[in-house]
Amino acid sequence: MEASSRAVEPRLDPTARRSRAATGPRTPATWYERYRLAILTYLATRVLLIAVAIIDGWLHSRSFTHEIGNWDGYWYQLMANHGYPSHFYYGKSTLGFFPLYPIAIWALMQLVFGSAATAGLIISTIGGLVGTVLVQQLATEWWDEASGRRAAVLFCLFPGSVVFSMVYSEGILIPLAAGSLLALQHRRWLLAGALSGLATAVDVTALPLVLAIAVSAALELRRQGWRWRDRDMRRVLAAPVLSVTGIVAFALYLWARVGSPTASLRAQRVGWHEKSDPFAIVHLVTRLAHQISLFKQFDSPALNLNYVVGLVGVFILVGGIVLLCRRRGRVPIEVLLYSLGVVYLTVTSEYVPPNPRLLITGFPIVVVYARYLDGRRFKWLCAVMTVLLIELSGLTFVGITLRP
Repeated sequence: MEASSRAVEPRLDPTARRSRAATGPRTPATWYERYRLAILTYLATRVLLIAVAIIDGWLHSRSFTHEIGNWDGYWYQLMANHGYPSHFYYGKSTLGFFPLYPIAIWALMQLVFGSAATAGLIISTIGGLVGTVLVQQLATEWWDEASGRRAAVLFCLFPGSVVFSMVYSEGILIPLAAGSLLALQHRRWLLAGALSGLATAVDVTALPLVLAIAVSAALELRRQGWRWRDRDMRRVLAAPVLSVTGIVAFALYLWARVGSPTASLRAQRVGWHEKSDPFAIVHLVTRLAHQISLFKQFDSPALNLNYVVGLVGVFILVGGIVLLCRRRGRVPIEVLLYSLGVVYLTVTSEYVPPNPRLLITGFPIVVVYARYLDGRRFKWLCAVMTVLLIELSGLTFVGITLRP
């Protein structure tokens, strides 16, 4: 009996995925009924985090806009108001950030009395809601309806979702990435490529999408054969080209404006000491061990929580990848490649450890836990995530204790 229960979960081919999607909700009422839990959970967490930000600001005598615009939010607001400099700075500057999110902020500012913080928050909040719905739809197609609902709830409660209540670009990066993966699963090649192209104009962490689309296109050409006169084949070939349009356009702009197509990467390296290092996790553990030794000797007042959270993030990443590769959690190759790409960028980052913000960017790694946990175990996981969301968000909103 047990053997038969393990054999009832075949992988879905693209046609099966399209068939399943076609049986989905067709009216607003049935659509809302399907995503009601995800929407209500998302809205509840947004209200909760706004309350945390207001209370945090009151306790530390800071404005609400300062709380939501902390950390990178400052630079995105600066870009929306003043754009990029005309020459390269050997220090921290807006050159270290990609353009699409501040462009969206600038466009919306005209409708919210010129407030970049307000515009950024609105974009992030709406984008987070879209991302939540897309995550549920993806997880449902990967696994089943119940797992999809649990995945959306976990996505909302995960501490990294704080970026949907801040002036942070993940509010448009994640829905673009999820939409691209969903389009790719349904073989909507032009849409997948276009969404990926937009995502690569948001942040460098979108680059794994390019790899996922390129490999998927190669596999499709291998299955169907090379037929240049076939319109579908031309769409397949166009998808990888479209997927890099955002970052290529940004590089060309920087080349014309400051004389270097890699000015953004140079700014990150010079201003924030960010670089890709295969031993970044080793350095993280070494620094944390050193701080612990000082803490035991009372030579250091407190541990750097970024190191602690980063080390926990490593275990979450490893566990998530293992679960994605197991039979019950198996996902399409495109999703696995995207997840592995995010893992690589995360664990080799010298400046930012694997914190909740980077983990939620690789959302399949996070939501796969919902596939294996249900009932009481999932409720306990949600309770823990809620506490961590409140605690870590409170530290993120104010000061420099914990970067998002």
